[in-house]
Amino acid sequence: MTTSRRVPVFDLDGTLLDSDDALERPFVALGVRREDIRFGEPVAEACRRLGVPVEAYVGGYDPALSRPFPGVLELLELLERWAVCSNKHPVAGYADLARWGWAPEVALFSDAFGWADKELGPVLDELGLGADDVLYVGDSPHDRAVAERAGVAFAVAGWNQRAAGLGGGIVLRDPVELLELLE
Repeated sequence: MTTSRRVPVFDLDGTLLDSDDALERPFVALGVRREDIRFGEPVAEACRRLGVPVEAYVGGYDPALSRPFPGVLELLELLERWAVCSNKHPVAGYADLARWGWAPEVALFSDAFGWADKELGPVLDELGLGADDVLYVGDSPHDRAVAERAGVAFAVAGWNQRAAGLGGGIVLRDPVELLELLE
């Protein structure tokens, strides 16, 4: 294990997990067109926008369809402390964590934010750290905005092909590259 100055906080879907298919399938099964699905928005907001009951969406979510991106398992084994901050429904989020045997120090999902957009403040509070002590890793402009609102440094999970083109700032091509940023 590595002891680091900074603690990484990760978005879950599209960052640690290659989960696009797992996120889309329940919506499609409920009659939503794939082109109407957006990644990263709070689950309750997405369901409301798409006219789908949250319970029906979560009931159709299958964590077996999600897989860690290459290098993520190795990275997480090297970290002493890490956290998750996600707009995902907690039932689905905790199912994903359990499936991979992951135990972040803090894992906050959509319910922790009143079913609204995620915020890093509550994660920092639970970790007992300030904005300069963490690095948020995500896969979207939305994640970058979450980090900016909290005054937290941000790195793009460029190992996700969808995020690789996001550019601007720090773009990681391999999960293990993150270790250099934590020193």
